[in-house]
Amino acid sequence: QVQLVESGGGLVQPGGSLRLSCTASGFLFGSVTMSWYRQAPGKERELVANIGPTGTNTDYANPVKGRFAISRDNAENTVYLQMNNLIPDDTAVYYCHAPATWQVLAVDYWGQGTQVTVSS
Repeated sequence: QVQLVESGGGLVQPGGSLRLSCTASGFLFGSVTMSWYRQAPGKERELVANIGPTGTNTDYANPVKGRFAISRDNAENTVYLQMNNLIPDDTAVYYCHAPATWQVLAVDYWGQGTQVTVSS
């Protein structure tokens, strides 16, 4: 079955860095755009970044542009989110997302989430 498993979250001081990983299984990973979302307490889930199937095309939410970088390794079925210069507003649960994709995924899939806390 389809699984998305995130790792790499934790507690970091402002200005620090973290690298999140999401390892996928159960579908043709290299054919699917992958995304990272986040949800802070009391707020709606929001898109952070996405990356096209080949890794050539990426897009970022304005608050993270210039600080975060999304990448993928299709041989390892893994998508990454490198987060630099973290600020307290980045505190959230971060989710990996695979959207419904014609002939690959019938529905959207989400990982279980990984907590990122930015605090001194």
